[in-house]
Amino acid sequence: MSHEPDPAVLYPDVAAHGSLAAALHAAAAGQSLFLPLAVTSSDPLRHATIASVVPHRHSSYVTAWHHERRWTIWGSSNDRLVICGDTEDMRELPEVIRGWAEGAGLDEIDQAAPFDLLTGRFEVPDNNPAAVIASEWQYLLKDSRDTDWPAYRALIEAAYAEPALRRLYPYTSHWTLGFSSTPDYPFSRPFAWIDTPRGAGGYTIRGERHDSDPMEVPTPAEAVSIAAGRIPADLLPASLEDPAQDS
Repeated sequence: MSHEPDPAVLYPDVAAHGSLAAALHAAAAGQSLFLPLAVTSSDPLRHATIASVVPHRHSSYVTAWHHERRWTIWGSSNDRLVICGDTEDMRELPEVIRGWAEGAGLDEIDQAAPFDLLTGRFEVPDNNPAAVIASEWQYLLKDSRDTDWPAYRALIEAAYAEPALRRLYPYTSHWTLGFSSTPDYPFSRPFAWIDTPRGAGGYTIRGERHDSDPMEVPTPAEAVSIAAGRIPADLLPASLEDPAQDS
């Protein structure tokens, strides 16, 4: 059984400062930066909260890993994760934290990070539904390309290439792809779930999450075509523009 090491033992340098926030402040001072960080009282050696001047940038923090020396930075915009990356070197974090806190653009923040940072989503300050849907598709495309699972990547790319599905909000559950007319939970009623094959077999299409009579096809293109054909007319509001037309 693996035992979690004492954070003061795994991070003695952080413990010497009294908190992760204080240790990051010290690292930033060495780079002539000031960071708006707050101590998290429940876990001061492994968690620090970031305050941003941009109101829709919230739920932002740095966390330390529990079993090895590494830190992750998380940044959400209107409840959707926009930046997330990890590093073994705390000195790589201050410039990223400063950019996020002071409202720098995502590309500028990414350039300050020597580690992979962007999730693929772009910020939608006004929560416009069409833009949120487009942002989520970009997240799924990046996520699928970063995943060592060619069949899953092929499914996401095939679904994105279908205009009728690209107008809908894509979401996944245990690597099963579903669609909604709205990006807000609870999602609209399911009309098709597509399961990616995990070995032999094809793509499975279900009318409901636990459909007792699923359909299986060999290619993602066939699965996507079937799913598109099942879209109820009322799940394609005429006012919802195809976000790909503006890209």
